[in-house]
Amino acid sequence: MTLYDRTGFSYDTTRRADPYLAGRLSALLGITANGTYLDIACGTGNYTAVVARQGGQWHGVDFSTRMLNNALGKSRSIQWTKADAHHLPLVDKAFSGAMCTLALHNFRDLAAAFKETYRVLISGKFLIFTTTPDQMRGYWLNEYFRDAMAKATQQMPALDLVLEALKDAGFSYVETEFYQVSPGLQYLFLYSGKHRPEVYLDPEIREGISAFSSLADPSEVEEGCRRLSEDIQSGQIGRVMRDYENSGGDYLFVIAEKP
Repeated sequence: MTLYDRTGFSYDTTRRADPYLAGRLSALLGITANGTYLDIACGTGNYTAVVARQGGQWHGVDFSTRMLNNALGKSRSIQWTKADAHHLPLVDKAFSGAMCTLALHNFRDLAAAFKETYRVLISGKFLIFTTTPDQMRGYWLNEYFRDAMAKATQQMPALDLVLEALKDAGFSYVETEFYQVSPGLQYLFLYSGKHRPEVYLDPEIREGISAFSSLADPSEVEEGCRRLSEDIQSGQIGRVMRDYENSGGDYLFVIAEKP
């Protein structure tokens, strides 16, 4: 069983689509009623299903059987397919847009995956929501889970590599938009607790975050949570959070286009 087959159990409780993020995905992708759209590494389809309400015909692909089984229960109008992003079982020029959220760290070869995306697009936008190693080094989680964060950061491709791979695949007009985590964020990914440190004390939430469930040593998590709990109770967490404040964004949208 793969990591994402295991975490598929908890994804739907910790990864509910956030209204703001869903709205930005819809707006940046430029959805039209007659368009055809692809969600690459769609997971349990939380964002696919919500964004698809804005219009168009949708197709979601993921390599996890359990994730896709969960996705199937969200919408029967969306076509769900088990597939590797590096080898999409889809015909050329089938879609007018594509998106990929928080999945680049799973790609073995960015260039190959982006070339496949380019191949299946007629023309239009390829929208990526991700984070970068530089951004992750600005997370106050580093204060409590340094080794786990180092491993998670190492997995994430740098922005210049992402942009280079997109251009090599043929995409043009590549731009970025920073995203700062908001206090009311519903989608509980790695830094979703930026303003709510207590969420990291919940084992169910940690189970849905691969940095904790897959990369972290259990003893580090136990010790980090103990220190975090003490700092929350004493108020020391406020100083730690201020020390990590920066203007580089927590995540970002990368918007590429096939002419």
